[in-house]
Amino acid sequence: MTEGIASIIAQLERQKTAIDRALAALREIEDIAAPGTAAPTSTVTPEVSTLKGTKRSAAVRKRMQEAQRARWARIRGESEPPAPVTEEAAKAKRQISAEGIKRIVAATKRRWARVRAEAKAALEHAGAKKATRKKTAAVPKKAMKKAAKTTTPVKPVAKRSAAGKNATAPAPAAKVGTST
Repeated sequence: MTEGIASIIAQLERQKTAIDRALAALREIEDIAAPGTAAPTSTVTPEVSTLKGTKRSAAVRKRMQEAQRARWARIRGESEPPAPVTEEAAKAKRQISAEGIKRIVAATKRRWARVRAEAKAALEHAGAKKATRKKTAAVPKKAMKKAAKTTTPVKPVAKRSAAGKNATAPAPAAKVGTST
């Protein structure tokens, strides 16, 4: 007897779904809303977002990917989400040694001493032409800049020989064929 009632219920359910589909099709044709629901608004257009897709860094995209995988793992019922991929450690930045800094400072001091000496020599040379001009102890900045522009570029200092730290750098080459 229960089989008969179960088959009747199944048949009525099938008829109900068929009737619902038929009613939905008829309502679409006539634009009539189902009872108890809001009327469809065909004149309303969906809102279009004015924001364009923002660019995200690779690290942010990777975090988003891991978070989405964790969500899906929870949905599927997995006990633990997969372990996140570890990134390689960033390369350590190169640092200059204290000895290297001292060499750079010494080379800079030598260069500026040479520039000042050349500027002073140029000023004295110009002063020799004008006998009325007084010699001053300080070199004007304009003369130093002008002398610095006319000098040759600094050549790299050769590696030190076996003489040790106190070895001097080779003398700069003299200017050949320069005219002022």
